[in-house]
Order: sequence, then C-alpha cells, then structure tokens
Amino acid sequence: MFLYQPTSGYCYNSDSIFLYDFISAFKPKGKLLDVGCGVGIISLLLSRDFNIEPTIIDKQEKMLHYAQHNYALNDLEVESYLGDFTKDIVTEQRYDYIISNPPFYDSNTTQSKDTHLNTARYAHHLPIESFIRRVKTFLKPKGWFIFCYDARQLDALLYHLKINGINPEKIQFVHSKIDRESKLVMIAARNNSRSMTQILPPFVVFDSKSVYMPQAREAFNKANTYSIKGDF
Repeated sequence: MFLYQPTSGYCYNSDSIFLYDFISAFKPKGKLLDVGCGVGIISLLLSRDFNIEPTIIDKQEKMLHYAQHNYALNDLEVESYLGDFTKDIVTEQRYDYIISNPPFYDSNTTQSKDTHLNTARYAHHLPIESFIRRVKTFLKPKGWFIFCYDARQLDALLYHLKINGINPEKIQFVHSKIDRESKLVMIAARNNSRSMTQILPPFVVFDSKSVYMPQAREAFNKANTYSIKGDF
C-alpha cells in the first residue's frame, strides 16, 4: 500500500503498525471510527484487509487532508470529520469499532514548540477522561474500543474505562527488548462486557542483537506499506 506523509513534522511509526496488527486479530467488520487518524495509516490498512465502513477524524486539517488523499490514492472510500473528537463530531451514527493511536506523551515533559508535532504527541490535546467518555457515546452496545497508549498510565486508562462501562478484555504490553520496561500498551475493551481481563504474552520488538523478533517482522510484512514524502 502506498501512502503520502509530510516531509517534515509528525509521521506514523511502528506503534501504528503494531496496533494495526493487534486490531487485525479481532477481524473487524461493520462501521469503524479512527480517532486522531493522522495520515490514515491504521484505518487504511484495515480497510484494505477487512470488510469495514471507515470514518476518520482528526483535529489537524493538514493531517486529515493527507488521510483523504491516501484513501483516494488506494481507491478506498471514507467518511471524514475535521475537528476535536471530544467536542466537534455530531452524528447519530454508532460504531462497531473505535480505534486510535492517540497523543499520549505526558504534558509535563519538555514539549515541542512545533504546533503540528505538539498536537500529534501530547495528551492534553485529547485528555484520557474526556476521550474515553466520548468513545462511550459513539460505541454500539457491544462495540469494541481498541487503542494503544503510554503503558505507565495504565492505572488511569483502566479506571476511566471501568467507570464508563467499557471493559478491558485483552491487554498486551509492548517491549523494545525482553529485559526493558514496557512503554506502550495495547488494549481491546468492549462496551458493556463482563469478561475477565486477559493479559496476553508480551510483544517484544527486538532480540538481544537488536534484530526484529518474528512477531514484529510479521507485522511489518503484513502491513506492506510504502511511504512517499510529499507536501500538498
């Protein structure tokens, strides 16, 4: 799959590929909403591989334009919204799947002064509590919310999921190497579910020699993306 990315500023990274791989295990179908879609990488790949009706939203016009262009480039249809997910989307539509690789860097750290990068990275642009509360509004009664986040904020994630009645059914921690602490967690939560939470085996990216582990290599091969840097 070919897709355009900006020549400078935020570009998708391995987190998006690993999240795409994680979501794929659920074989999504029906209506899917990609929150903070960026250039559209995750929902594009899912649209290519599964029978879904995608909708995308991003608060940055530049990124939404890239995503729309990438859908057209790959002959895929999409509905799109420009705006803040917690405030601006107005629709009676409810979704079978809501997915997201949201901004989750701690806002107390030194931040980029580039507005584009800042919006794409830092959590205050999409606060956990209002984000999850809004997800609840747009999920179907048994809909899935599948996303990744900073593993060190897991306590807040679980708290807000639980109080909104979105039960975390599967959790997988991503480790750069097996002896390194996890900085990324992928969560599949289901609306109104009462299932016990399953902690999946860790997703380890590199072996001791910094070579991609089989699971990571398989995710990149399955995604099979070719990025083109270009400005519109």
